[in-house]
Amino acid sequence: MAGAMGDRLGELISEYDVPGAALAYLHKGELHEGAAGVLNTRTGAKASPDSLFQIGSVTKVWTATQILLLAEQGLLTLDTPVAELLPEFRVADPEVTRTVTVRHLLTHTSGIDGDLFLDTGRGDDCVERYVEACADLAQNHPLGVTQSYCNSGFIIAGRLVERLTGQVWDQALREQIIEPLGLTHTWTLPEDVLRFGAAVGHVDGEPAPTWGLMRSCGPAGLINARPADVVAFARAHLEGGLLKDPRAMWEPQVELPNPHTLGRHWGLGWILDEWDGHRVVSHGGNTIGQSAMLWMLPDTGTIACAVVNGGHSAAFMHALSTELFRDLDGVAVPPVLGPPEQPVEVDESRFAGVYERVGARITVAERDGGLSLSMESTGALKVLDEPVTFDLTAVDEVTFVGRMPGDPQWLSAVFYELADGSPYVHLGARATPKIS
Repeated sequence: MAGAMGDRLGELISEYDVPGAALAYLHKGELHEGAAGVLNTRTGAKASPDSLFQIGSVTKVWTATQILLLAEQGLLTLDTPVAELLPEFRVADPEVTRTVTVRHLLTHTSGIDGDLFLDTGRGDDCVERYVEACADLAQNHPLGVTQSYCNSGFIIAGRLVERLTGQVWDQALREQIIEPLGLTHTWTLPEDVLRFGAAVGHVDGEPAPTWGLMRSCGPAGLINARPADVVAFARAHLEGGLLKDPRAMWEPQVELPNPHTLGRHWGLGWILDEWDGHRVVSHGGNTIGQSAMLWMLPDTGTIACAVVNGGHSAAFMHALSTELFRDLDGVAVPPVLGPPEQPVEVDESRFAGVYERVGARITVAERDGGLSLSMESTGALKVLDEPVTFDLTAVDEVTFVGRMPGDPQWLSAVFYELADGSPYVHLGARATPKIS
């Protein structure tokens, strides 16, 4: 990798306790690649630009692209009800079952509880069986009234791909995207990934007890790839090569209640934001001890993908993107929202209470001079996530920031109400209703 960024990658992984990282970026038509650190702290295997990392939820943009390809063939529209394509589809709310659309799935506005992580086996019917299990999923919020990150919705979208192509999602992905783009280092199944140098996730500095998520979660986050392949995928969105009109996926579909976490709007699969007057199209991903980010600046033509296998990944990604886009394009990446210089007077008592959705319980309590927030996982990933508690500091009347113990990165939480007055907190791109 040419330039100072090649040297900086090693310095940044040391600064943010990242075992290993890889980076690829396209700038002025030229691809640059680099890597630093190790794939596994126990084996000491070196990371290389061709190493495969789990890109997690960046996969969702690939699944959304599959859906748009099918739409271009006339097999569906974005406003087609899911039940028309999958007559067996059910969720707990009969009206949502009947009316939820493909667009709702791709924009995280279905309201279907989104963090059902369910192991339905390794067979080719795993996504089908997952969708059958969605029959018990309740609504996190009413259909279409707000945005809440929904893994379940993208797995359902993956099942739509299966139904309309007659193939399992993994094979459809290969035929629709991977092979047409000539991607040689992009795979979904561990038996394929281990043929390459594969990264192992790290939690608290140690190799994660589980390498990856269950196969049923494929359409929501199971792609493994080298960064250069991810950049090539994004380049097809920027310059053409897959969709007739890829930029339609960048049109804002819903405004995020909390614009301080990922971006201001969600498009079709993509997250949309603005840096220093420049449009930014992006997506991130987190699995078990691995993280990825994909950024694209359409007006400069710069695309970058970074992957890591542990450490303070969010802080690392922000530091990396800040330096990278400053040096390449002279673009200032906004700082992460932190506490105000002067304390803000807020009636914090109205936010105290318990907020809960499938897989997570959040307790907000009053403390001397502010609020504290406790988060605990309650679903299938509970064994991998310890409960955490941290203080919240008011930024304005509804926005608060806090840091998890030992983490240098600030998190933001926005308290808000739906049109019917129902109270919610928006944290980690998810809307969680207040239950008491």
